[in-house]
Amino acid sequence: MLGVFSSSIMSPPDELVAAGCRTPSPKITAEALMNRFIQGNPSAVSVHVGDQVQLAYTHHSESPLLPRSFAVKDEIFCLFEGALDNLGSLRQQYGLAKSANEVVLMIEAYKALRDRAPYPPNHVVGHLSGSFAFIVFDKSTSTLFVASVSPSLSPTPTHQYKMRCVQFSISCSLM
Repeated sequence: MLGVFSSSIMSPPDELVAAGCRTPSPKITAEALMNRFIQGNPSAVSVHVGDQVQLAYTHHSESPLLPRSFAVKDEIFCLFEGALDNLGSLRQQYGLAKSANEVVLMIEAYKALRDRAPYPPNHVVGHLSGSFAFIVFDKSTSTLFVASVSPSLSPTPTHQYKMRCVQFSISCSLM
């Protein structure tokens, strides 16, 4: 999975910023990074959300235990990799159909978080059990919600960003 976001969405994490500089190092354009991902991953799918966001993923070399999925609903874009051990109870908690998968659940959980504020993002992530990573982008509010919990996926703290280019990759040899 790859997510590239303009500076109008978020600032780069401090870990990616060289000392004394406010830009990621080494600097690579969003288009070049996306092209590298697409060229290096057979059957990659990419989505451009205006000029602000580029998302990409591929099913190539996907683990059957950690599937990747993508969905969009009500201008909320979600890339999800992994599996939730408690998907059944979460479907019930959020009033979802038995056919709802993890990516649909994350969109609905994000909407509940957004609409019933002031719940912190870790409130939603704290109820998730399993190995997973996800990127949720809400185009209507320019909000980014990212988390990863798995020994086999690059560990990333839970973040919710609002308005401020960062490029990051989960489970990919790109970066």
